[in-house]
Amino acid sequence: MDKTEVSDLITLAQWMSGDFSNYKQASASPKDYAHIHVFFRPLPFDFFSGIGLYSEQVYDYDLWTPYRQGVHRLVDRGDRIYIENFSLKNAMFFAGGGRDLSILKTITPDAIKRRYNCSMVFKRNGSMFTGSVEGNECFIEKNGRHTYLDSYVEVTETTWLSLDKGMDINTHQQVWGSMTGPLKFEKRESFAHEVPNISNNIS
Repeated sequence: MDKTEVSDLITLAQWMSGDFSNYKQASASPKDYAHIHVFFRPLPFDFFSGIGLYSEQVYDYDLWTPYRQGVHRLVDRGDRIYIENFSLKNAMFFAGGGRDLSILKTITPDAIKRRYNCSMVFKRNGSMFTGSVEGNECFIEKNGRHTYLDSYVEVTETTWLSLDKGMDINTHQQVWGSMTGPLKFEKRESFAHEVPNISNNIS
């Protein structure tokens, strides 16, 4: 792994690490968007022997009840960065881990399960990283329908934009997800300083 590759992987991890809010979007259009927080919190180097993040998404009115939680492992693939996604076997045990380090530290590798075919693939485009889900086999059962995830993300040092849609595996018509456009978040607090220093951990 050369210095450029390390730099991009670390930069993406640092930009992702934070408390993001779509307060402005929700205030401007409350009928279309709820006020949501997205937390990405760096995990210790030893968790993956590399760079990992814990994430949770919560409604502003109920910060202790995330509607989505996950663990993510950043992997260098040359000109791309893969983010492998994992679910938590008992997710609610770790609710609040995005804000409380004492909760975050209770997450162990045996508490997660890999979500195969659900990695996000990121590329750097100047002052932005863009990412999308690999293929169309990240299957999700929702509303009694068998769907696959169609996900697109843009990350800058201070913003996070995402659009997740569930597509019917047979008709390829949208079943769930935003019908009014992407969610637009601004970083309220950075956790970039918590991203492990790879050079200190790799011999």
